[in-house]
Formats: sequence, structure tokens, C-alpha cells
Amino acid sequence: MDIYQFIGFLGMVCVVGAYFLLQIGKASSDSVAFLSINLIGAVLLIISLLVHFNLGSFLIEVFWIIITLIGFYKLYKKRGKNGAN
Repeated sequence: MDIYQFIGFLGMVCVVGAYFLLQIGKASSDSVAFLSINLIGAVLLIISLLVHFNLGSFLIEVFWIIITLIGFYKLYKKRGKNGAN
């Protein structure tokens, strides 16, 4: 296993771990921690895929990052509204 495979492995642990925590009720889909773990995992997987390229996996990680950034944006807007009241 080279360093890039290890980085990809850590990314997979982050993504799967975050989803597991969500499913067992230990994380909320609109929490900063959940979103951050997902983003970190996807970025680590992208780094791995830049060396060991696979188009399908690369594209799913790009979309995973975009969706996670949308989640951060929604959370930011929600907190902004709650802080304004």
C-alpha cells in the first residue's frame, strides 16, 4: 500500500464513519461535525484518485464535495436566520 492508497483509505473511513454515525443517531445531517467529516473524507479520496485515477470514483467524490458544500451553505443560512431573531 502506497501513501496515496493510505490517504484514500482514510478518506473512506471518514465517509463511511460519518454515514454510520448518522444511521445510529450519533450525528445529525445538519451538524458541522458530520459535514466536516464528509468533506475531509471526500477530499482525501480525491487526493488518492489523482494518483490512482478512476473516473467514476472521481466524479462521485466531486459531487460528494459539492453536496457537502451545499449542506454547509444551508447550515450557514439557517444559523443566520436563527441569529437574526
